Amino acid sequence: MTTTSLRVDVATAMAPMTRRERVRWLFADTFTIAWRFLAAMVRMPDSIAFSAIQPMLLVLLFRYVFGGAIAGVHGSYVNYLMPGIFVQTVAFGAIISAVGMAEDLQKGVIERFRALPMARAAVVTGRTMSDLTRNVFSVILMTALGFAVGFRVETNAFAFLAGFGLLLLFSWSLSWGFALIGLLVRNPETAQLATIPILLPFTFASSAFVPVGTMPGWLQAFANNQPVSQIVNGCRALMNGGPTETHVLIALAWSLGLVAVLAPLAVRRYTRIA
Repeated sequence: MTTTSLRVDVATAMAPMTRRERVRWLFADTFTIAWRFLAAMVRMPDSIAFSAIQPMLLVLLFRYVFGGAIAGVHGSYVNYLMPGIFVQTVAFGAIISAVGMAEDLQKGVIERFRALPMARAAVVTGRTMSDLTRNVFSVILMTALGFAVGFRVETNAFAFLAGFGLLLLFSWSLSWGFALIGLLVRNPETAQLATIPILLPFTFASSAFVPVGTMPGWLQAFANNQPVSQIVNGCRALMNGGPTETHVLIALAWSLGLVAVLAPLAVRRYTRIA
């Protein structure tokens, strides 16, 4: 290769990419990183099995132990319960984003990614996409269990699938927030512990398991206006019927708003530490 041709090749490689080329680069790298996380997940089937046990136990516990004592629910309690279980399942399933990012930081995997010619945002985006895929299978499993214990869709298949999509969008938005937590604490044990004080009040002080009207007045204001309740209400409207448009629009606004805020923060944090 002559000196002139070498200069041309270097100049071409260093030339700024167009917006379309940057987007294509990001998508390709995101897919590669997501595939890497999913491949690692498949090699640990025991972790997948144990992560499914908790929501399964909650279904059985609320269905057969607490269900008979919970008042204020119109219609079948299991139909009221399952949308809340779906939301709780994806919320707790998103914890893996925090643990995974912190673990990669601790083990130096992020440093290896830094040495590669790849889009910086692809690492965090790939992490959230792989966890979104994992939550797809979790919701399918919970749906099968729900049907086994008496859950029935009272609307139609299209509305149920729309509720399924709403769940996954919320799951993706939470993954961005938990990925940010993992990047902040840099320790998988601390990352897991840091998510619990966030998830517990939002999932249990919500409309997921009991009507908000049965709660103390001071708690109702929080329960009615926090994201988990809004997502549950949207999914419940799509799966059980009733006024739908307002609940779904509010749920979409919460999910998209969380992505709009948390995704840039997570990418910025990753860029700073990498």
